[in-house]
Amino acid sequence: MSLYEWLLFLHVTGAFFLIGGVVIAGLLNFTAIAVDRRPSEVATLFGLVRFAVPLIGIGMVFTIVFGLWLVHEAPWNYGYGQTWVIIALVLWALAGWLGSVDGRYQRTTGELAARLAAAGDAPSAELNARLRNVRALAISYGSGLAAFAVLGIMIWKPGA
Repeated sequence: MSLYEWLLFLHVTGAFFLIGGVVIAGLLNFTAIAVDRRPSEVATLFGLVRFAVPLIGIGMVFTIVFGLWLVHEAPWNYGYGQTWVIIALVLWALAGWLGSVDGRYQRTTGELAARLAAAGDAPSAELNARLRNVRALAISYGSGLAAFAVLGIMIWKPGA
């Protein structure tokens, strides 16, 4: 295999990790907020999100490193000035930033759920309010949508 083919393989592998992690985290988050749950159940679901975070992190690193390397190695196919490359980079950065903001919020919410579970596992209005915070949900799902938008741009390369 050529260097280009290896880079493309690693870039696409990163995309699978990223999107897989986003889907896992999104489904666990949705499961936690879909119905009123005891704090112990919420803590368990949010604890499982920890397994998706490394996938997202590896996916973010692989997609940017190997994606930029691909652009560098194949100037006959891609260029840093192409609109689809610029849009993909902006959306990649947006997805990462929103994901970082959401991750801190989710971690705090999971810690609250764990404390409430240890203190009797009684339903909590504060926990329910954090789980259904519209701004936090917009940030969370906005991050995932931005990641999916990058995937779409990578596949269709509009304007290329």
